[in-house]
Amino acid sequence: MKTDNRNTLFWLAAGAGALIAARAISRKLTAYDFNGKTVLITGGSRGLGLVMARQLAKEGARLVLCARDENELENARMELAGNGAEVLVQKCDVTDQQQVNDMITNVQNEFSPIDVLINNAGMINAGPVAEMTVQEFEEVMKVHFWGAVYTTLAVLPAMKARGGGRILNVSSIGGKIGVPHLVPYSASKFALVGLSEGLRAELSKYDIFVTTATPGLMQTGSPKHAIIKGQHKKEYSLFKIMDSNPFTSTTAEDSASTMLNALRHGDAQVTTTFLANLGVLLHRLSPALMTDVLALVNAVLPGEGGIGKGRATGAESETPLSESGLTGRTQKAAIKNNE
Repeated sequence: MKTDNRNTLFWLAAGAGALIAARAISRKLTAYDFNGKTVLITGGSRGLGLVMARQLAKEGARLVLCARDENELENARMELAGNGAEVLVQKCDVTDQQQVNDMITNVQNEFSPIDVLINNAGMINAGPVAEMTVQEFEEVMKVHFWGAVYTTLAVLPAMKARGGGRILNVSSIGGKIGVPHLVPYSASKFALVGLSEGLRAELSKYDIFVTTATPGLMQTGSPKHAIIKGQHKKEYSLFKIMDSNPFTSTTAEDSASTMLNALRHGDAQVTTTFLANLGVLLHRLSPALMTDVLALVNAVLPGEGGIGKGRATGAESETPLSESGLTGRTQKAAIKNNE
């Protein structure tokens, strides 16, 4: 009897191993090849967008980067082109539909049809919700939700006509779990997740595969561009320390690689970092428990007051603590990633 049981377990293990190996081989054989493909990255001049551009350039992709700042775009273009990449930069505010339509038309007529769209443009505003105004909610919705709507609708007709394409929507773990002191940001990222999942369901029949990314904290170097409210110096110091800590965050390079691999394989969704994945699991098991945990986190965050409903950038909120060794990884990333 024991021998029979061992044989059964052996064959079950062998079968499971064979299935895993077959799936790995299938994914490798069917993986999307970025070589020679034209990839548009919104918010591509710095931070995560620039990191993804570097990785795609190594795979032979033709890059189109759009952003609002011409100097940042030119810096990114010079770096990428200097390393042999074929790259076009376009000044564009993705919250303006006409600018988006004009940019897409120009790229498709003068450069190349867009094979891959990466909706990466983003912004962060942090602070107690009582210090937020309608302005904070509106501006993040314009960037994260409407920006993705405008670009997707602009590239969709040509993708359908060519019979395929790829879209990566970079949301956030804040688009899966409502994060205290990031309420406008989380709300807009939730909207992007809903948009992205609905697009995937509808567009797969055209061989257009949409991947939703919900990354955890990344060391991109971007905190200095955040809008901070309330006790902005305390708020910013805590945010930057968490952004730099290897236990609570990961490198932009690791996150970019993970997200691009999900896009390559046409995966529906990808979440990066251990804590983000743990949070998603706990939220799935018990939303009430997850909310209670976050309420405890909120209790130790800086309270209202300070500049109140006023606004300060991260760069305007620096302190000796936020520029200390505790934030070294973020400061190095800012220099490296054109931030």
